[in-house]
Amino acid sequence: MTPEPAAALEIRPAATVVLWRPSLAGPQVLMGQRGAHAAFMPSKYVFPGGAVDADDENTSCALTLHAACWQRLDLDRPPESASPRAIVAAAVRELWEETGLQLTGNHQTGHPLRFIFRAITPPGRSRRFDARFFLADAASVTGNPEDFSAASDELSHLHWIGLTQARALDLPFITEVVLAEIGQLLRCDPTSGGVPFFDNSGHVPTFRRLD
Repeated sequence: MTPEPAAALEIRPAATVVLWRPSLAGPQVLMGQRGAHAAFMPSKYVFPGGAVDADDENTSCALTLHAACWQRLDLDRPPESASPRAIVAAAVRELWEETGLQLTGNHQTGHPLRFIFRAITPPGRSRRFDARFFLADAASVTGNPEDFSAASDELSHLHWIGLTQARALDLPFITEVVLAEIGQLLRCDPTSGGVPFFDNSGHVPTFRRLD
């Protein structure tokens, strides 16, 4: 049987959480390594995240986002695609499943998650995702942010690492791009200036900002 062309693969909505915390040496982010036999990005170091599930549409999520984040999540959203609330619910769920860490709505900013980046996987890959990246302060985590005992086995070597040191890991290209954005975002309001969007949904890749 002839395999399905890569370009015909379904582009699934997905959510990724970039959890960060301050340190004396500068900001750190939480990363883990995908399995060597994973179908998508084997052995790569990534942020916690994954595809939106059908149940995420019906999940009650207590977290709130800044109004600008809700608006940008809805921009250029394909018809019948996952709703912004389902994407946020998936972000919270994936963080919990892959790290054992749970976000709480009781945070001094009132908005634990900030929508900071979007990217669609290019054709030719084994899986394709329309991934939304969210930035979250570790102060929003319930309990000890060093305790990964409740994590699934999807990511190994979960650890906090500085932004500069993280760039030396075996990273997917898009993760390198997101890391480059984070340092600047942490120095300013992440809701300002629009959200970078690498759009590989068509025949010609495009880059633009969601304002």
